[in-house]
Amino acid sequence: MATFLVFTLLTLSSFSSPTQAEIFTSIGQMTDLIFTERELVQSLKEYIEAEEMKLEAVKSWANKLDMLTRVSTLDPEGFLAHPVNAYKLMKRLNTEWSELESLVLQDPSDGVRYNAELTVDDCFDMGKLAYNENDYYHSVLWMQQALRQMDSGEDAKTPKADILDYLSYSVYQMGDLPRAIELTRRLVAIDPSHQRAGANLHYFERLLSKELRDRGQGQQEPADEKPIQLDTYERPKDYLPEREVYEALCRGEGVKMTEKRRSRLFCRYQDGSRSPRLLLKPMKEEDEWDSPHIVRFLEALSDEEIEKIKELAKPKLARATVRDPKTGVLTVANYRVSKSAWLEGEDDPVIARVNQRIEDVTGLTVDTAELLQVANYGVGGQYEPHYDFSRRPFDSNLKVDGNRLATYLNYMSDVEAGGATVFPDFGAAIWPRKGTAVFWYNLFKSGEGDYRTRHAACPVLVGSKWVSNKWIHERGQEFRRPCGLTEVD
Repeated sequence: MATFLVFTLLTLSSFSSPTQAEIFTSIGQMTDLIFTERELVQSLKEYIEAEEMKLEAVKSWANKLDMLTRVSTLDPEGFLAHPVNAYKLMKRLNTEWSELESLVLQDPSDGVRYNAELTVDDCFDMGKLAYNENDYYHSVLWMQQALRQMDSGEDAKTPKADILDYLSYSVYQMGDLPRAIELTRRLVAIDPSHQRAGANLHYFERLLSKELRDRGQGQQEPADEKPIQLDTYERPKDYLPEREVYEALCRGEGVKMTEKRRSRLFCRYQDGSRSPRLLLKPMKEEDEWDSPHIVRFLEALSDEEIEKIKELAKPKLARATVRDPKTGVLTVANYRVSKSAWLEGEDDPVIARVNQRIEDVTGLTVDTAELLQVANYGVGGQYEPHYDFSRRPFDSNLKVDGNRLATYLNYMSDVEAGGATVFPDFGAAIWPRKGTAVFWYNLFKSGEGDYRTRHAACPVLVGSKWVSNKWIHERGQEFRRPCGLTEVD
């Protein structure tokens, strides 16, 4: 378009220039204008064709988005429950709408694909993100997947050389020199002029030669040609000592539920020591674990109550915080990824009714409990292993109402994949079931913390997890803690 306009302006300016006015006095010279006009028409046609192609690309992009938004707006939570849909929404808003702007203002493009599968470019972006966080273990896995999909014939904007560049260096960081050399050689074969590849290859080969000499070997060991798998490299240790146990439980592995333990689990009707509100309709109660004792209450919330709680919480949702162990100040942390809101009994009769139900079924007063906390975990939302009770004797929050004696946790949604509450210390995994609630004590009767209750909210893989919890404090419970719900010492 710009070329056409410039050419037109230059041509027209030559017609209007005083120094060129005499061209009209010669038919011979004017015949040149016929051919000039023909070139202008051809340029105009090319411009129209380019604009039509660009418009078709924009139309195609708009039609695909129209179809996508028709589906997504029917059930927004259900649509975003799929992790790839959630990821692609963020990617569209962050990058692809900018690409559309460039398309409209500049050149046509091929449009954008919208499916529920991660592309080569998606995998590369995820690997690059891990790389930039110095998480070479996951960078290797993502880059390997990008390479695998590209080698299978999938088209991509990302050059293969870029994938090999990140992959080879990440593999080197994992301590696999032979494979790093093999990948770097592939990179040099593709792009001999690559800025870093040659230097890296020389450096890797020199390191490997030194290692071989130190081991008394005279030649380089051949690189392992097998594809890199999840268990190819040992995951580096990090700040979380129970990382492997925690993640295994989240996958449904390593649960220590034996037949002997199962034989000690029962179900019963709970009337809250003959609470008037539970006499005619007692709460159904199931044992989830024997020691420490964890129970699940069935039909703890109705669908109508759940929707009302979510409705009240949504306008107040904000990034969940944790208390800094050193300063005691509330702050956000990467190990807790969710949004939460706090609801008072005065906010709505439903909240007051839920608070009363918690008091009735546990036999504990909620007068000194914290407000009802509502939390929403989207895809990837999690809360890594932590204690609910405070381990800081100097904590000023303990002086009035005491420590967090017990936790009452409502599950307000089913979760298609992930989202379990796990206890790494004793190998328990409790899976969300909409309308149920789980309850356990965080403190022994002596007031000492039960360190076995360190627990985690597993990452949500598919779905959306809604919970609400009540942290019940010590004050006011001196004569209320029933014998039926106690830890097994």
